[in-house]
Amino acid sequence: MERLADRVILAWGFKRFALAILAGAVAVLALPPFGFFAAMFVSFTLLVWLIDGSAAAPESGWIGRLWPSFAVGWLFGFGYFVAGLWWLGHALMIDAEAFAWALPLAIFGLPAVLAIYYGIAAALARTLWSDGMGRIAALAASFGLLEWLRSVLFTGFPWNAVGYGMTPVPLMMQSAHVIGIMGITSLSVFIFAAPALLGTRQGAKLGLSLAALLFAAHIGYGAYILYGPQPAPAADAKSPIIRLVQPMIEQTAKMDTDGDRAAIFEKHLKLSAEPPKDGGRKPDIIVWPETAVPFILTDNQDALSRIADTLDDNQILIAGAVRVEDTGPGNPPRYYNSIYVIDGRGQIAGAADKVHLVPFGEYVPFESVLDDFGIQNVVEMPGGFSPAASRQLLTLPTGIKFYPLVCYEIIFPDEMTGDLGAANAILNVTNDAWFGATPGPYQHFQQARLRAVETGLPLIRNGNSGISALVNARGEVIAGLDLNETGFVDATIASFDAHRPAGYPRQTYFWLLEILLFVIALVSRFGFVFKQN
Repeated sequence: MERLADRVILAWGFKRFALAILAGAVAVLALPPFGFFAAMFVSFTLLVWLIDGSAAAPESGWIGRLWPSFAVGWLFGFGYFVAGLWWLGHALMIDAEAFAWALPLAIFGLPAVLAIYYGIAAALARTLWSDGMGRIAALAASFGLLEWLRSVLFTGFPWNAVGYGMTPVPLMMQSAHVIGIMGITSLSVFIFAAPALLGTRQGAKLGLSLAALLFAAHIGYGAYILYGPQPAPAADAKSPIIRLVQPMIEQTAKMDTDGDRAAIFEKHLKLSAEPPKDGGRKPDIIVWPETAVPFILTDNQDALSRIADTLDDNQILIAGAVRVEDTGPGNPPRYYNSIYVIDGRGQIAGAADKVHLVPFGEYVPFESVLDDFGIQNVVEMPGGFSPAASRQLLTLPTGIKFYPLVCYEIIFPDEMTGDLGAANAILNVTNDAWFGATPGPYQHFQQARLRAVETGLPLIRNGNSGISALVNARGEVIAGLDLNETGFVDATIASFDAHRPAGYPRQTYFWLLEILLFVIALVSRFGFVFKQN
């Protein structure tokens, strides 16, 4: 290990650049659909050694001294985000004639921007660098801080935070209920980077022992929750039967003629009306995916009548659809990406609008400026979508309350606020058909499961092309449909009143963890400086 560490530390030029990019790309093997979390041990060990060798000329200013470390972190991040997010380009090829020009921006441009966070993390860690365990703590604290900033700055985009590499299965998800995914991210970097201590021997015994203890606690807590004295609540006769309808509609078909749109609507109705496969009772709640209704529902009374004809009187339909709002004479209407609740008589009983929109997907930032350059939304909607002013619980006629999240809103831990405590379950409708049979839908689903674990609430998730599933509060899939599978699934989840308590102050624990890691790094740094002097 010492010989290997020396070769990495002393690597220079192209070899150094290639190693940094390769280390980032290898880390993606820990993410869905692979879930090989051990890959990150290799990646972060290499990153530590590369930062060890990030030396600058003695006469350089403070920016010059940090630049080599920033470059290593940026190259690592570039490899990580290109390998982990290349599938975003698939959405642009749905309408290749209009958006193919932007393909390099999606595959390489966005990763180049996101990699800046990792570059800053490496540079910040370098300011606290020492020759022992302290540098591992510095890297963990810096990555935790910058991953949190990535989730909030410029509308945020926390997709594939490093902590998801430590949560491939429910056994390894349960810690998120206590410290959240950002807390897991900080501890994950410490654990994944700890083997680097074997290459320099400084602080190896203490650092590796602490990393092993943290990893054992992570696994042990998961085992206690899943297999301990308190089994997961089981569904009972009073639990509503929920049907997830997964129609598997190609995205190009949704953008075509009125005839195709009518056929899409009828396909949803047909799957909703199918008798239960096991001969049991009919579903109480039927869920359609995001923008399942391919027209303005409130302008089409015949469509509402068709829904009423399909549903029994006591059944409820929850459907994603575009909602339009008239803003008065002479003003353009506002469009919202919404979820409707429709009762058995075809009446709209409730609605919730999407709050956190996708930049360049559902709206164009600085539209008045960028419009001159021909930059437009990927989703064809005049003027784009408008965001809801606030998130409202979706209340069913039966009194059940869902916390509604549309599409990628569910990747934001900080979105889980407001009336969350009054909700009986999380409802997430999405349309991942934009991304085809790529890692994107699998990554999206894993992040949705983590929100269930964090909040202690069951998750009802439905996607046009999958992955659709009912997930309990421990992240375990009760029933579901795989990617690109057409059909429906009926299942129940435990009583909505029996979810796990969500009383842990996850944000507080995360910041306390960050402070502790920074203190360890600072103490080690000052000790290193005094020793050198």
